[in-house]
Amino acid sequence: MADPAYIVDGVLTDGEAWVGLGTTTLGSDTASVTFTSTDDGQVGDFSQYMDLVIISYARSVRVDYDDLLSMLFNGDTAAESQYAVQYLQGRQTTVAANTATSGGDGTAGWMGYMPSTLGTANVFGAVVTHLFDINSGKYKSWISQSAANTGSVAYGGTCRLQAGTYKKQAPITSIKLFPAYGSNLLSASSFSLFGVLPRMVA
Repeated sequence: MADPAYIVDGVLTDGEAWVGLGTTTLGSDTASVTFTSTDDGQVGDFSQYMDLVIISYARSVRVDYDDLLSMLFNGDTAAESQYAVQYLQGRQTTVAANTATSGGDGTAGWMGYMPSTLGTANVFGAVVTHLFDINSGKYKSWISQSAANTGSVAYGGTCRLQAGTYKKQAPITSIKLFPAYGSNLLSASSFSLFGVLPRMVA
């Protein structure tokens, strides 16, 4: 197999190479999207990456102005005790800072806000999530930045900066994305996953 363009004679030439691992754009309302490591030594094998980055463009079918995009690692069903988050948030003229021991829904870690059914039509929320040291033997951590115009007079636009911890030491091999409260992600929501290779040049 030929080396990718960012490797020349066995040396990584790009300081911080982001490798595209896949994009999913929903053709219909869907309960969740899952990215899974191929575990085959090829591009889709998470074990070769230092970090992962998820770029989300999402909207929920929840009957409300907004919803929270959540994630669950490695098919973990004991999520409430395994995730902890801290966040700073701005909404209209109010600001907030808080902590939570789960996603609030008792299932997984929050990533950020997205608009929902009662919000302005055809408006989606942007969420960028950076997962750090996914193959280390320590607890896994992430930072998410999100922005969403919910269309609500009370809520308006919401910006959120959030840090989270997954309290398990196993490598991350799968990531499930889904709405915390709604039944589905809206059609046309899009999710892209990137692997970040270790920095090898100055």
